Amino acid sequence: MIMTHYMELLAMNQPWNLILFMVIPVGMAEALVATEFFTLYWGESKNKYWRLWNKYIGMILGVYFLIVFLYLARIVVPSLTWRGWIDQVAVYAYMLGVVPLFSITLMEWGLLGSGRSEHKRLKIHAVLLIAFLVVSHIAMIFGMVNPTLGGWQEPLPAGYRQMDHSQMNHDRNRP
Repeated sequence: MIMTHYMELLAMNQPWNLILFMVIPVGMAEALVATEFFTLYWGESKNKYWRLWNKYIGMILGVYFLIVFLYLARIVVPSLTWRGWIDQVAVYAYMLGVVPLFSITLMEWGLLGSGRSEHKRLKIHAVLLIAFLVVSHIAMIFGMVNPTLGGWQEPLPAGYRQMDHSQMNHDRNRP
């Protein structure tokens, strides 16, 4: 089966790559979404506990994904032979997730948006989280698509050559 490098990365070294590149970051992002909802829902009375969890998850997730991004950018991506534009969309959309996630970390460290009201910071935080969910889902969707649907053709094995059938007369076998 022909697959994108995104899916190949998740399928290799089972189950570790799946855990490191999908389960941990997506699971933490889901936890971040949950704490974000509870922070908004409970208001000021119980907000501090959910906000504390939200803060720590945001800091850990951003640093974790930055490490994943650096690993992919320095080790994996330079060695790839692209399987067309679908393959590139899947890989780069996944890697683009570092922008919103690390921005959330910078917000939690007080290095981004520190001069804004708590309400405004919460809004930015939610928008960044939504941005991550969008790019990660784009990566997942394109990652599951067969790259040949985008026009890419699998190279022939060494020693094989493509036959030219354009000169063949296919009409002579018809009645």
